[in-house]
Amino acid sequence: MEKLHGFNNRAVRPDYTPELGEDAVMSVTVSPAIPTLTEEEQEDLRGELLRVEDEILTLSQVLATKENQLADIKRKLGITPLNELKQNLSKSWHEVTTSTVYKKTSEGLSVAGQKATAAFNNMGSAISRKFEDVRNTPSFKSFEEKVETLKVKMSPTVSQGDFGDVLTSTATSDPSVVVEKQPEATPIVIQEEHLQ
Repeated sequence: MEKLHGFNNRAVRPDYTPELGEDAVMSVTVSPAIPTLTEEEQEDLRGELLRVEDEILTLSQVLATKENQLADIKRKLGITPLNELKQNLSKSWHEVTTSTVYKKTSEGLSVAGQKATAAFNNMGSAISRKFEDVRNTPSFKSFEEKVETLKVKMSPTVSQGDFGDVLTSTATSDPSVVVEKQPEATPIVIQEEHLQ
């Protein structure tokens, strides 16, 4: 529906239904842009407006100067934004850890951890017992004996001599050939001189 600005639509069109909230807007009387003030009152208000704007400007300048002064003092003390952040985080963490909610949660998790540890220990013991039971069964013993027999059959005979003797006897196919044994090398010890 077309609205006529400045006129009450109901007076122009009697069948008109106002939109939501329009009655409230139309019922408010439009006040003139400037209230009925005398010239002297208007002059006083303009003067007060200028004074308040000037005070706001002065306070903004003072605030900027104080912020610069604060930054200079912090710089001289070695307080960097990173240090401030660390301090804030440390303080916040301390507040969190001393809160009742954190303490209750921590206690609950501690109890849960203890119960989980006990459960794992019990499970580990049960598994160990089960392995021991399996190891003691006749079929496992038979298997173990077969593996041991296979191991003995496949391993070379162990010599009672030292490693060099074993290598020498292996290198010569005739055990009657005597191979001359080389003298053992003595380790070289390097001594460091301490400079003073």
